[in-house]
Amino acid sequence: MPAPELPGVVSAEALVQTGKAIASVQLPSGEIPWFPGGHTDPWDHVECAMALSVVGQLTEAERAYEWLRSTQRADGSWPLQVRDGVVEDAGADTNYCAYPAVGVWHHVLITGDESFAERMWPMVRDAIDFVLTAQHQRGEIDWGIGEAGPTGEALLSGSSSIHQSLRCALALAERVGVPQPSWEVAVGRLGHALRRHPEAFTPKTRYSMDWYYPILGGAVRGEAGLRRIDERWDDFVVDGLGIRCVDDHPWVTGAETCELVLALDALGEHDRAVQQLSAMQHLRDPDGSYWTGFVFADGKRWPEEQSSWTAAAVVLATDALTRTSLGNGIFRGEDLPNGLPVENAACCTYERTR
Repeated sequence: MPAPELPGVVSAEALVQTGKAIASVQLPSGEIPWFPGGHTDPWDHVECAMALSVVGQLTEAERAYEWLRSTQRADGSWPLQVRDGVVEDAGADTNYCAYPAVGVWHHVLITGDESFAERMWPMVRDAIDFVLTAQHQRGEIDWGIGEAGPTGEALLSGSSSIHQSLRCALALAERVGVPQPSWEVAVGRLGHALRRHPEAFTPKTRYSMDWYYPILGGAVRGEAGLRRIDERWDDFVVDGLGIRCVDDHPWVTGAETCELVLALDALGEHDRAVQQLSAMQHLRDPDGSYWTGFVFADGKRWPEEQSSWTAAAVVLATDALTRTSLGNGIFRGEDLPNGLPVENAACCTYERTR
């Protein structure tokens, strides 16, 4: 399986090297921390596993998924943060817990491995069922679930990411022959809330993720997506460097830039996407890893870390733009179920209750 290559931006050889840099961080257990000695969260762990699949390191990717399967808690969740197998934050983030569905489906698309799909299905099923205990009647999903239950606060970027996770979970359910009609309803309600009910989410408009994530997660596309991108392009994009993480800080970050690339690709904005992927290459280290960010006001890399998930985002963005792996269309939502549409006036009268 060839590695992706985007001439003039990043070569296949360079991306193979990046894959090796990610794999070098992986622990014997399969856990992939942010950097050597750093902590691990389920979402970024999955992103790294997806990148490993793209560059052909399938054994390492499957070890990462087996780690998730072996560490999943009885309620279907994972801790927010662990370090070398030791739990540092036992809370549960719904977006983090939903995202393994994306990684598992991505790996199935790339490998066609039916036994892997069957083996991972119970893990995905239990995780999604856990996440949906935090969904409101209107559709939004609280960001966390603690001992006292859901937090009562939904975040736009997190719910947008969960929207994609639910669609991938539905695709996996179809693949293993176990339909989940309640999930179809859930993704329809969530998509409606993301498109029609901004008041459902705690405002985080300073952050670039709130700008592009409704597009990246698949809820907003077409002309609405293009308008959304154009409205705040100048707030976040720094010519030649990538995008700001926060609109009022002189700090560009590689992973967010690559996620914008994926969102632009989903909108058919190929040239702008290539431009941004090219712009963030200043964060590449000679060993194939990527620095997390760059403070352009003083010309310093910050934080001083080469994060595994930033490297992973580069691999996934390049794959999407080059249409290389069999999983390259996952962020465009290719062949993903949409769930049951909920776009009628009656649903907007629901009280915010579960």
